[in-house]
Amino acid sequence: MGIIGAIILGLIVGALAKLIMPGDDPGGIIVTTLIGIVGSFLGGALGQWVLGQGNGGFFDLRTWVLGIIGSLILLVIYRVIVGRRSKVRR
Repeated sequence: MGIIGAIILGLIVGALAKLIMPGDDPGGIIVTTLIGIVGSFLGGALGQWVLGQGNGGFFDLRTWVLGIIGSLILLVIYRVIVGRRSKVRR
């Protein structure tokens, strides 16, 4: 999968992760895309480590599921970090 495919996948997977776990996040579409792209790589690494199979092609269901799982993990971490920062500032 090329870089444009990874960006498109990241945008969609990041949006799906925000749909699954809605909330008020201080980040727009760029943060959502970045979480999706990095989450897709994280999901692929976790899939390789746990299942012995990483991401497949763009239209492979495994790629999408692992990307969503990785994005959800990153979204939780992002909310914890940003939540701590906002409590410290208040």
